[in-house]
Amino acid sequence: MSNRNYNIFFHTHTVSGIVISVVLYVIFFAGSFSFFRDDIASWERGESAVISNEIQLNYDQAIKVLDTAYDLQGRKITISQTHNEKNIAARLEATKDSLATKKARESQFLYLNNTTYKTTTYVDSYNLGEFIYRLHFLAQIPYPVGYYLSGFIALFFLFAIITGVLLHWKKIVSNFYVFRPKEKLKTWWTDAHTSLGMLGLPFQFVYAVTGAFFMIKLLIVAPAVQFLYQGDQDQLYKELEYTTAEYEFANKPLTKHFSINEIVAATKKNWNDFDITRVEIQNYGDANMHVLVEGEIQYNKKFTGIGKIVYKIATGEIVAKKDPYTQTTYLDSVKNILYRIHYGDYGGYGLKIISFVLGILSCFVIISGVMIWLVARDKKNVPEKKRRFNEGVVRIYLAICLSMFPVTAMSFIAAKVFYPLGQDNIYSIYFISWLLLSIFFILKKNNRFTNQACLLSGSILGFIIPIANGLTTGNWFWISFGNHQFQLFFVDVFWIVISAITFYAGFKINCLGAEPTRY
Repeated sequence: MSNRNYNIFFHTHTVSGIVISVVLYVIFFAGSFSFFRDDIASWERGESAVISNEIQLNYDQAIKVLDTAYDLQGRKITISQTHNEKNIAARLEATKDSLATKKARESQFLYLNNTTYKTTTYVDSYNLGEFIYRLHFLAQIPYPVGYYLSGFIALFFLFAIITGVLLHWKKIVSNFYVFRPKEKLKTWWTDAHTSLGMLGLPFQFVYAVTGAFFMIKLLIVAPAVQFLYQGDQDQLYKELEYTTAEYEFANKPLTKHFSINEIVAATKKNWNDFDITRVEIQNYGDANMHVLVEGEIQYNKKFTGIGKIVYKIATGEIVAKKDPYTQTTYLDSVKNILYRIHYGDYGGYGLKIISFVLGILSCFVIISGVMIWLVARDKKNVPEKKRRFNEGVVRIYLAICLSMFPVTAMSFIAAKVFYPLGQDNIYSIYFISWLLLSIFFILKKNNRFTNQACLLSGSILGFIIPIANGLTTGNWFWISFGNHQFQLFFVDVFWIVISAITFYAGFKINCLGAEPTRY
């Protein structure tokens, strides 16, 4: 590689990495915990759900409850389960019946508990797991700014990955095995950055690509909508199979008895290892009522196997059918693979734990890259004013990034002790404490102190999390394990393990009483 190309790649890698470092750290840190979003939500509520992709629900009972509360006549009803928790998502569109009651004319999005059948709104059911999950794509920033920002951050991260590989290509194997902790500081940070960066390269590449796709795909497909579909966005969604066929409202009452439970059971009998993931009812109670039952083959049998059957209730006939074993399309594969490799939910807890570790290692790669940038510019030939500026930038970076650990641990305690916190209180506790702690470390002007204080305080708070759970609910982790409440058991033990590791790491950083940095 010529010196000119090397310098181009080097500066592109450095600038793109530094510019996005703080936000990228937030995305990876929150994203790592998001692998356990469902477990955190169930732990906060003190309930453990069946770990399955299939909807766990008595459909007839659920429809009866919803009809009593919201009048389903003429509505389109979509029941789905996107998370492993007791809450089932139910979307009720406004009725097509002009003579229906007022409450039937209002669309609703609800969560229905599959045990108690109690309905709650999205805001009422908001929990810490949902907060952390949405934080990893900056959804707390008003839409669409947060979405687009996270998408472009992922895109810039992809540039940083590619240029980093090009920089180290010739020594990509030899540098992976090099680690010199006794050398000068810049060498230590460089070795750590290179080795861990290469270790997590496939993981980081996948999340850069899929993250950019999910968050800015609307901008990518906008030209296609404008020119290929003459601005008809609905037609694009239909061809991509994000929407289903619509059936006309006959405006005549349905006289035939039906059972959604029986329809779902009949669908499952068509294929082995088939899990029901979505049930859609169109024109409920109308003579032209149709029911779509959709699902997928279990991942250990077939990675992509989307199947569905559409029934016309009045006649009992099947109007559409898709075999998950023989009719899987290229479009199905692309959509499913992108989602599955991003969420990491196809390999059980083993894959989630590996993904979590790789996510945290990516956070360390980000921090080490920032430290390389600082140490490389802390030289006598660099003007004092610029050195002060560099120190200040890194101090702010570290304060914001590292304080996420104790803030997250503290939020877990608050979520359990003061359950239910609600959306506003979760926002206040997390963001205000994060701001105050960041300001404290910035004013402290000691990066080593920031590092150790965050590790030790986060560890201590992490050890308190299972204690807080046990004292407030009586669900100590050994009791949860005995009661087969694995999600509750997992979160408690997860924090014990993480806290033990970070406490050891914080204790080994021998910086108690260390002198503050020069600036």
